[in-house]
Amino acid sequence: MAHAAIRVDNLTKIYNIRESEDEYRTFRESLTQAARSLTRRSTRKSSREHRALNDVSFVVNQGDSLGIIGRNGAGKSTLLKVLSGITAPTGGRIEMRGRVASLLEVGTGFHPELTGRENIYLNGSILGMTRREIAARFDDIVEFSSVQKFLDTPVKRYSSGMRLRLAFSVAAHLNPEIMVIDEVLAVGDALFQRRCIDRMSELSQSGCTLLFVSHNMEMVPILCKSAIWLSDGRLVEAGDAHSVIDRYLGDLMQSSGDGVLDGRMHSGDGRARFHSVRIVDDAGVPQASIKSGRNLRCVVEIDSELAVPNVSLAMVVKTLAGTRLITSWTDETGYRLDIEPGRSRIECCFRDVPIRPGRQVAIDLWMHDGALLDQVDTAVVYDVVEGEPTWASLRQDQGAVLVKYDWNGSGALRTVDASACEESCN
Repeated sequence: MAHAAIRVDNLTKIYNIRESEDEYRTFRESLTQAARSLTRRSTRKSSREHRALNDVSFVVNQGDSLGIIGRNGAGKSTLLKVLSGITAPTGGRIEMRGRVASLLEVGTGFHPELTGRENIYLNGSILGMTRREIAARFDDIVEFSSVQKFLDTPVKRYSSGMRLRLAFSVAAHLNPEIMVIDEVLAVGDALFQRRCIDRMSELSQSGCTLLFVSHNMEMVPILCKSAIWLSDGRLVEAGDAHSVIDRYLGDLMQSSGDGVLDGRMHSGDGRARFHSVRIVDDAGVPQASIKSGRNLRCVVEIDSELAVPNVSLAMVVKTLAGTRLITSWTDETGYRLDIEPGRSRIECCFRDVPIRPGRQVAIDLWMHDGALLDQVDTAVVYDVVEGEPTWASLRQDQGAVLVKYDWNGSGALRTVDASACEESCN
């Protein structure tokens, strides 16, 4: 009979958010307010409650793997921080049986002034291991992380990729009984991600309990048999990973609406906010779908109460499963965006988008000026339809990208040199 490694009952986490009526005043307004404060009460501040987690309950048996999915702001990272003991719950009950290794941010648990070697021993000690136990696994940790040349260099001089490799390697090789992983694997390259997936599969098969948060809906069912879906801090659904993901993706489709983002979850400091995003044709008429092989013209509207100079804006086209297909930054084209008070309009045009018809794609929006101004995950969802009559298969399992191609050859096995191949393709 399986024993529960993690039991969560009615878990609640509430944050009190301070709000000020003075926020984003100009220098002149601040001086005026300071003068007025001499004769009356100073600026009023109020607070409101934000329920990051609201009455969440679930059980994970020993050796099981659980995926945690949901939009940005759904409470996924807060849940992992509470389970890892980084932040205390406001209410509810948690039972954790076993040694917990957490990887919530790049370099979690590392002291920047210590070397990679010293941090390996420090992390092992935190997990309750003896120096001899750590030494027995030391070579495997170093080999997996591929930081041999920099082992005696302070971690503060490591790149984010190096810190990630070492942090994951330490967490994955010091015999954790429960492993908690947030979206950090997105930082690594494709080869390292594959190695991480293989290592987590090995740990799961050996009896390690795994909690995994990701926006990549293709990776979650690879690692996890079951999943829970969080929305606005509440548990929406729990069950088989494939079933929960299907319901979640269906909800993304239905909630994309007409492109107006007023009621959507936003991240960032709010100095400027995305108001809407729409796909339009060359005449500016809103479109209900994206045409394969044609230009993809996206119009974004931004609201701001003040001027914000030199803003970087990004638009990401991705599959509903979370795989990025196209990313565009204003910085990459040298376009300078200065946001003025009121509503601004900016357009991005992707040329001859080769996304295969017969599938859905979503658009993410990011905006920052050194600090995050606003982010909207899965702002809109569109069907991709045929741009013109095509001979290509519409099956979704044939890949996301559609390109023209030819087959050549006599059918007999033969060697073709580079010049012959180039000539046949022209």
